[in-house]
Amino acid sequence: MKKIFAILTAALLSTSILTACGEKSSSEKIVVGASAVPHAEILDNVKEDLKELGFELEVKVFNDYVLPNTALSEGQLDANFFQHIPYLEEMNSKENLGITWTVKVHIEPMGLYSDKISSLDELKDGATIAIPNDATNGSRALKLLADNGLITLKDSEIASVLDITSNEKNLKFKELDAPALPRTLVDVDAAVINTNYAIEGDLNPLEDAIVIESAESPYANVLAVKEENKDSEKTKALNTVLNSEKTKKFIEEKYEGSIFPAF
Repeated sequence: MKKIFAILTAALLSTSILTACGEKSSSEKIVVGASAVPHAEILDNVKEDLKELGFELEVKVFNDYVLPNTALSEGQLDANFFQHIPYLEEMNSKENLGITWTVKVHIEPMGLYSDKISSLDELKDGATIAIPNDATNGSRALKLLADNGLITLKDSEIASVLDITSNEKNLKFKELDAPALPRTLVDVDAAVINTNYAIEGDLNPLEDAIVIESAESPYANVLAVKEENKDSEKTKALNTVLNSEKTKKFIEEKYEGSIFPAF
């Protein structure tokens, strides 16, 4: 009986260990929300690096600028990677999401694109320009136009069309969802488009943009997490792989200057 009891105890102990290991393996998954291009591609490039650190990466792709933050705030994601700092700060303050950023990864210069003109000189009086309809990217678009002499703006951190003080070409502005902007080029004279959506729309920022932001752009794309998870092991692992030399080389070689590392 003692021998049988010992065998049963050993079997139960073995089962408990395997169950615990299974639970640990499951708990070590990292779920990150991201835009398809370039964010999900950058994350896919570091999957094996995370595996070496003991984490399995699952990337959930969003074609939206709101849902990745609400999903993160509600605990459906461990992190997200799709946005720049001003957008995160503006949405966080409006919605009280309790999220923050950890590391800067890359910069996507915003550009002006058109199917109808190839230079600013060709932009006709009364032309229509589409811009993103969220406050920070809309402001960024207007500042790009102001930097290139098309309009002048009040000195404002977040500018809107109401802040335009001079508009010599009588330009009209159509505010639309950022993902839809590449598709609107057939209907407007030009559009200011975020680089990730430009690339998805088969536009080459270096070749197709009439004007584009410089490398000094303050709009670095960042990894975002819930505030209480800023120092978690999962976050530390993501920080490490996203700010690695491998990631820097991947960005430089794959995107050939259309986006560039921010670290």
